[in-house]
Amino acid sequence: MTRKTDEQATYPVVETIIDIIADWVKKHRYAAGLRDELARCGSEEVARAARDFGLSSSELVLLASKGPHAADQLAKLLLALGVDPKQLASENSAMMRDLQRVCIVCGHKQRCEHDLAAGTAAQRHRSYCPNAGSLAALPASK
Repeated sequence: MTRKTDEQATYPVVETIIDIIADWVKKHRYAAGLRDELARCGSEEVARAARDFGLSSSELVLLASKGPHAADQLAKLLLALGVDPKQLASENSAMMRDLQRVCIVCGHKQRCEHDLAAGTAAQRHRSYCPNAGSLAALPASK
């Protein structure tokens, strides 16, 4: 039997659980900070900002509360489909915003992340992605 002398014992399951809890705390703090920030703005200012984005005030609050990385999967999926996300954003910003809006509130984030990591998202996203119809209409980059 060998002994570990200079190494610390690792507990992958515990570390994973701690990481999940830490992520939840970060998201909760972000959402709470955002609510405070929007409350300081006042309802008229929030409504004006929402109109600028083509949203209702409640939609703006919901989307913003998801955090700044809530649509990160979209860029990865676009690349997997052969679409340049930067080019799409510059050539059709309205479509990109709509895709992002849908991605932000999607309930299939874990499945999407798994498929992106496995390299199967381009083939599998159609069965669960609420943006699948819009994505099918996009031309692939050359």
